[in-house]
Amino acid sequence: MSDAVRNPRILIIEDDEHINQILYDGLVREGFVCTQAYSGSEGKMNTARSEYQLILLDLMLPGGSGEEFMSYLRTELKSAVPVIILSAKDQLDHKLNLFSLGADDYVTKPFELQELLARVNVHIKRNAKAMPIEQYKHKELLLDCSTYSVRLKDNELSLTRQEFRILELLLKYPERVFTKQDLYELAWDEVYLGEDKTITVHISNIRNKIKAYTRDSYIDTVWGIGFRLSK
Repeated sequence: MSDAVRNPRILIIEDDEHINQILYDGLVREGFVCTQAYSGSEGKMNTARSEYQLILLDLMLPGGSGEEFMSYLRTELKSAVPVIILSAKDQLDHKLNLFSLGADDYVTKPFELQELLARVNVHIKRNAKAMPIEQYKHKELLLDCSTYSVRLKDNELSLTRQEFRILELLLKYPERVFTKQDLYELAWDEVYLGEDKTITVHISNIRNKIKAYTRDSYIDTVWGIGFRLSK
């Protein structure tokens, strides 16, 4: 059993430090592993870098509203992680709009912590029944996350950890164009300092290893922006 199943990871995005801490303390007591974010931009950064089993999302946030975060999560990241909205607004049309954006549940402030914890457990258990994606396939390329392997036409590619991570990101989000900064910060989990050659060299290495078995490089350069998976 994975650590994520034994100790589900939850992202709390709430700018009120007092409420954020109450949520954190209550969830940790229940055995969850929690990350605290206090703005929309911080929430985006965390979801781009890490996987979570559930997100608690306030709406009135600095650095981008909760609605903007939902759009980013569902449209750009194409993530299906359950999201529980925390809001003082309880109008029906407001709730319906958030559900249309992809929210899974809605809790009106002020709320009872025990009720929220019950809702969290329901969504965690429901989502755990869905098997996580372990493989990503594109054309004749197959990436297996469980075995940390990549095969092309039954040939296994020998990739470094960063090369594997870069290819995993491209396969996982086939419609997204990744900048060099995106790839560096996500693959290395470090702050990007403007070093262009590192990503360029790694992309070139991946392409060369792929081209040993096919003419298709599988990675397109989007000039002036970055890289994406080829069509």
